Amino acid sequence: MISPKAFRQTAVLALWAAGIVLQAAQETIPINEVEEAVPPYTLPEVLTFCDGRRVESARDWTRRRAELLRLFEDHVYGRVPKGLPRAPGRVVETRRDALGGKAVRQRIQVPLTRGPRPVLMDLLVYRPASATGPVPVFLGLNFDGNHTVTVETDIPLARGWVANRPRSGVTNHVAAEASRGTDTAAWPIERILGRGYGLATAYYGDIEADFNGGWRHGLRGTVAGTGPGSRFAPEDWGAISAWSWGLSRALDQLARDPAIDAGKVAVIGHSRLGKTALWTGARDPRFALVIANESGEGGAALARRFFGETTLRINTSFPHWFNGRFKDYNHRVPDLPVDQHELVALVAPRPVYIASAEQDRWADPKGEYLSGWHAGPVYRLLGREGLPGPDLPALNRSVGDSVGYHVRTGAHALTGADWEFYLDFADRHLRRDSR
Repeated sequence: MISPKAFRQTAVLALWAAGIVLQAAQETIPINEVEEAVPPYTLPEVLTFCDGRRVESARDWTRRRAELLRLFEDHVYGRVPKGLPRAPGRVVETRRDALGGKAVRQRIQVPLTRGPRPVLMDLLVYRPASATGPVPVFLGLNFDGNHTVTVETDIPLARGWVANRPRSGVTNHVAAEASRGTDTAAWPIERILGRGYGLATAYYGDIEADFNGGWRHGLRGTVAGTGPGSRFAPEDWGAISAWSWGLSRALDQLARDPAIDAGKVAVIGHSRLGKTALWTGARDPRFALVIANESGEGGAALARRFFGETTLRINTSFPHWFNGRFKDYNHRVPDLPVDQHELVALVAPRPVYIASAEQDRWADPKGEYLSGWHAGPVYRLLGREGLPGPDLPALNRSVGDSVGYHVRTGAHALTGADWEFYLDFADRHLRRDSR
């Protein structure tokens, strides 16, 4: 019988060898970051049914929307199993003097599965203490734990898997404690509260660990089982759909609180969680506004534009994010029955905001912008306006009406500058009827 020490050594060697193989595979994948080298491409017609009929009315769009949603489920993000529980969460703490009296803070445990050991998502909610009525809220997943997004030091550390901790789940408490407040720049809570909004966030690792095989440590594994015979069908859900499901359950919880305006909740995400936010806004129409910050390939960037990260590269690096069928298009992206402008269009007529960073060429800023631009026909059909034209706007300038966009100076990050654009956009749309 192999000893625990020998098992650990074997596992480390296996991961090391897999990493070498993966790196070698990635290095052979062609990548283009020269605009003049982008080859011609043809996008699917967002207002044309699969059988060739044209969408002529809002009623037609309802049917086309359902068709597109199923195509994205079947070919990209995967189908969520039917009958998953939607149990209410348990409020474990309410503080009315948070952030020096500026906020009411709640911590809520939201069960995502049934059974004696359910998957639990810890939802952290801040709302302005000065509010006299229900407040609109920004809801998003964070990367490293709720304790990293706030200066308050009494938030419990994230449980289980965290990206910079061993995958065994063993917690390095010294490193974990040192990570407190390290992500406050991405989550300017006091600024958000000062503008009259609440903020709700949860750690995405509570829902599912973010590595290939991480499904065994979270929602999908608990639902499907993790035994030797466990496997997913090609159309079954990937990690992005699992994280998205968690966001919808967080919205369920927010809707139970009379201090929150559940009809004015904006879902927001950065990078892979920006992909998640877009997919969540597409599949759950209860979200009033959708924000995708530098979401790139598999998010806002057009798949057919050969620039930056590609379908092949993302499926090689992160095969767990999408369903199995998406890999069929690694070498034949033009055969994919959808592209990301149609994902943006699925949010219509609700407002959507797409953002890029000048140095984040990997995410293809122009491809992100064009996705919003090509969603415009749907917004116009539904009586809304989108982006002003096909050309990227000047740096650090927000453009668009129901489809908003900016590209700012700097690198891949969610910053205070981005939040200023989002807060202004939310003011125009979520507070329009209260002015």
